[in-house]
Amino acid sequence: MKSLEKYLTVSPEVKEALANGKPVVALESTIISHGMPYPKNVETAMNVEKIICDNGAVPATIAVIGGRLRAGLTEEEITYLGKKGLAVTKASRRDLPVLAARGEDGATTVAATMIIAALAGIPVFATGGIGGVHRGAEVTMDISADLEELAETPVMVVCAGAKSILDLGLTLEYLETKGVSVLGYQTEELPAFFTRTSGFHVDYRVDTPNELARIYRAKQDLNLGGGLLVTNPIPEEYAMDPDYINRSIDEACEEAKRLGIKGKEITPYLLDKIQKITGGKSLEANIKLVYNNAALGAKVACELCGLESE
Repeated sequence: MKSLEKYLTVSPEVKEALANGKPVVALESTIISHGMPYPKNVETAMNVEKIICDNGAVPATIAVIGGRLRAGLTEEEITYLGKKGLAVTKASRRDLPVLAARGEDGATTVAATMIIAALAGIPVFATGGIGGVHRGAEVTMDISADLEELAETPVMVVCAGAKSILDLGLTLEYLETKGVSVLGYQTEELPAFFTRTSGFHVDYRVDTPNELARIYRAKQDLNLGGGLLVTNPIPEEYAMDPDYINRSIDEACEEAKRLGIKGKEITPYLLDKIQKITGGKSLEANIKLVYNNAALGAKVACELCGLESE
C-alpha cells in the first residue's frame, strides 16, 4: 500500500524473513528509552535480540525514528534510543500520527508496538509486562491503551502478566469484557510481573509453544479479530518475595499520589522508584523476565511458521 510505505520502514533482514516464511518476533522500545538507564538499556536490548536469534527467530525491535515507523533496528539505532533516554517520546497509538507528521522519534509502548508489528505482518511480540487498569481507576479513569489494542490488533503478546503496580483484578475484568483470551503458559494463575503468582486465575492454561501457536491460528481462521495475551511467569530463581515487592509498590504508589504524578508518566516513575527502594533487585528481575519472554516468543513464532506449511 503506497500510503503505508510513506510511513513504514521494515529492515532488510526482517523483510527477507517475512517474505520467506521465517519466524519473526517484535520487541518494544519503551524499555530501552524509559525502562532502565544507559548503558544497561542497550545491553539488555541487544541480549534480548540474541536470545531470539538463539531460539531460531529473527528479532524486530520497533520504534519511531525521524517520523518513520520502524520494524527492525540496527545496533546503532538501539544505542541512539538508549542514549537519548527520556528525551524520546513515549509513544502509544495517539502519538503515532503526530510523530510521523513531525518527523520525530518515539519509543513504542505495547500498544504502539502491536500496531507497527501488525502493519509489518509480524504476529508475535515479546515484552516485559503489559499496561492495564491503574489502582484508583474508578476515580482517575487511568486505563492503559494496551488493553484496547489487545482487543483490536491481531498480535500475540507474550509477557509476564500485567505490571504489578496495577489493579490486576480490574485489568482481567477489562480484558474479559473486550473478549481477549488470557492464557497462562504452564500456569493456571496470572503471574504478577515480579512474582509468579497474583491470586487471580487466567482463562486457560497452555503447556506448549505449539498449542499457543494453534490457538492463535484458530483465532485468525475464525476471523475473530484482536490479539492474544500469553502470560509467562518469571523464572522461579529470579522471582521476588511477594510481600516485599508489594510493600515497595505500595510505598511508590503513595509517593506518586502525593506528588501528583499521573498519565503516561506514572509507570516509568513507579518502576524507577521501586528499583531504588529495592536496591536494584526489581530491575534485575525485570531483565530476567524479559529474557524469558523473548525465548518463549521465539519458540511460538517458530511453531506458527511450522503451522503455515501444513
